Amino acid sequence: MKLLLDENLSRRLVPFLQHDYPGTSQVVLLGLESASDRVVWQKAKDDGYVIVTRDADFQELSLVWGQPPKVVRLRTLNQTRAATLKVLIDNRELIVESLLTNGLASVEIVP
Repeated sequence: MKLLLDENLSRRLVPFLQHDYPGTSQVVLLGLESASDRVVWQKAKDDGYVIVTRDADFQELSLVWGQPPKVVRLRTLNQTRAATLKVLIDNRELIVESLLTNGLASVEIVP
């Protein structure tokens, strides 16, 4: 499962996520800085990414547009990159089970 980190998540997380989420990227790294949600959604859909965000926007879009892509919403306040990394790695099993095994369109992670 490869993740596409929303613009509100640091691109510096990407190298540290490669072991658990190979192929992960961030919107700025893909040339999508300041892109609309629709453009980011389409990129994720076309390239098989799961969108990771702190905003409710993509989760709401999944209700309107369906899946793919799937969405992981981090229900955390702004926190350090290390804390965000820990949340994503520690919850990998929950994310995979919810999105892949159970086929949910989105999952919320509340640390």
